[in-house]
Formats: sequence, C-alpha cells, structure tokens
Amino acid sequence: MEARILHLVKTSVGGTWAYRLMRELVKKGFEIHVAMPLGGPLVEQYKAVGIIVHELNFSLRYIFPNISALRKLVKDISPDIIHSHFVLTTLVMRLALRGSRISRIFEIPGPLHLESAFFRKVEIALSQKCDYWVPTCRWSYECYLQNGIDRSHLFLTYYGGDISHFLYQKGKLRKELGLTSNQKIVGMVAFMYAPKKYLGQKRGIKGHEDFIDAMKIVCEKYSNVVGVCVGGAWNGALRYESQIRQYAKKHCPSIRFLGTRNDVGELYQDFDIAVHPSHSENLGGAGESLLLNVPTISSNVGGFSDIVIDGETGLTVPPRDSKKLAEAIIYMLDNPAFAKQSAVEGHKLVSRLCDINNTTKEMVNIYHTILSKNYSL
Repeated sequence: MEARILHLVKTSVGGTWAYRLMRELVKKGFEIHVAMPLGGPLVEQYKAVGIIVHELNFSLRYIFPNISALRKLVKDISPDIIHSHFVLTTLVMRLALRGSRISRIFEIPGPLHLESAFFRKVEIALSQKCDYWVPTCRWSYECYLQNGIDRSHLFLTYYGGDISHFLYQKGKLRKELGLTSNQKIVGMVAFMYAPKKYLGQKRGIKGHEDFIDAMKIVCEKYSNVVGVCVGGAWNGALRYESQIRQYAKKHCPSIRFLGTRNDVGELYQDFDIAVHPSHSENLGGAGESLLLNVPTISSNVGGFSDIVIDGETGLTVPPRDSKKLAEAIIYMLDNPAFAKQSAVEGHKLVSRLCDINNTTKEMVNIYHTILSKNYSL
C-alpha cells in the first residue's frame, strides 16, 4: 500500500478534477480519504471507486467548528500528506494544523486569489515549512516564485481529463435549436458567477456580458451567426442569471440560453467557435473545447495562455474588451482553414498536457518527493 492521503474539498457538486485525481490515485495503491460536504451528487461516485469519505462542511461561517473538526479528523486518520484543493480548505487546514509537521499540499485551482494582494499575502503568511504548492498553470507558478516561495516547495502540473471520453457525434445542438448547416454557432460554456463586489468586480468573472457585447457586433455583420450560452447560475446566483438574460435580450436577442446541461461534450460538437472571455481563469473550459477540436478564442489571462497560444492553437484577446473579442470571432469566421488547423494543434497540446494518466504520474512523483524529504528529517 502506498501512502495515506487526506484530500480536502469544499464541494460535492463541482470540483470533478479533484475526484478524477483521487480515483486514479486509488488505482495506484494509495489510501485516499476525502473531507467534504455530503449531499451532493459526487459523494456516491467518490465512494464507488474506493475513496473513504468524511463529512466536513467547509464554510467561513463555521470556520472555528471546521478547524476543530479537521484537527480531530487528522488525528483519527493520521495521514502522510494532506492535499487541499481550494483556497478556503487551505486556510482552514493551515489554521487547524499550526505547529503540525504533517506535509500539506495546496493544489491551486486558479489564480483569482493571487490577483489580490491582500488574499495572496494572507494565504502565504499562514504557511509553514511543511507547506507545498502545486500551481496548475504557469502564471500561478511564476506568481509564487515572485512572492518568495522556494522552488523546492513549488511544483507545476495540470488537471487531468479523461481524454478517451471526448468522442461525440455532431448534430444534437443544431437539431435542438432548429438551425441549418449554413448557420454558424459561436458558443460559450460557463456557469454564471455573480460579481464579487469585495474584489471590485462589476461584471461576472466569466465574461458573459463581454460575450453578449461582442456578439452584438458580430451579428450586425453576419445574419447567419447564432450565439449560444451553456451554463446556468452558480451557487444560487439566480438573480444574476436573470440579469444576464435581460442584458442579452436588450443588446443581442439572437443569443440562446440553454441553462445547466450534462451533455456539454455533445453540444460542443456543433460549435463553429468556442469563446472563453473570463476575467480570471486557470485553463478553464478552453481545455474541453480544444480536446474536442473546436476552434477556440480566450482572454489572455491566467492559465489560458498555457494552451491557447495566439495564432497557433487559437486566438487570445484582452479581458473585458468586447471589440477585440468580436474582431477575433470575425477573423475565425472569415478564415475557416486557420480556425480548423488551430483546433487540431490545440487538441494535440491539451491531449499531452492534460491526459489524466500523465498528470496522475506527476502527482505521484510530487508525493514521493515530499515524503522522501520527510524521511530524511
């Protein structure tokens, strides 16, 4: 039996990247435990593959009970490594285990907290010598280096996907929307996250308003282009979702909203172009669209640039710039040969970087590196 690892996850609804990693680690002989809220649809999936699930409802509102509960759980399990997947779970972990010598990993899900000087400093200030960081994009890796984290405590890997599962037939979305083969679909797949005012956000972080503004420009030039938004309100942001729909109705009424779907892979197959205009992001949905050979446009933030290489595997534009986004969409519509070839090259790159077999091997190597340091103490 390999080492015993305790993972910390704040949701049993999302965070499938964490589930996929743990599933593969079980296959490799690790004893995997996970502390997470119960009640979500993923709980049974965790249990079905041999992951031992413990209830812990991570929340700022109950941070002190969480700290106490995590201390008790760690004492009961006695893990070799604790592996946290979110900023909140990491803060709870570090507060709960002050003075503990158990090695802790923070696998960074995205650069958002690093973009705020306050949250970045707080996160790093709470760390100890037994803390390690695993950024999942180069931007985050470089940010930690620039903020004084030693390379010996810093690793880089990507979230793994089930590459072989991305095989679907075309036609489902066009049939559902009643579109002809002559009509072009420009789509965006993202949940709707309400702006966080305490971070100074005025628009949603996924850039839905920017997409709508860009599509208004595109549709004024092309009458055969249809915009599609897949993904509903995240974490109860129904009011924000309603605002987005009203904004589109006013500015670009041809955009269709499909809400939250569980058949995204099939829907992607009918996209002529996939757009990811996030203001802050890791690799995000660009990994999915490129794996599915869909021509891809993204903002040039965070981890997008690791896989959407401007002019090679897609096009990138500045965030919050709907005019530049419209220009990129129009360029791809006018240059279908480039669009197709960029998608092919993007598929090759993401297939290599994000294959779950490769990323799991990388994480196993990280575990072994950290454990070997412990044994040498």
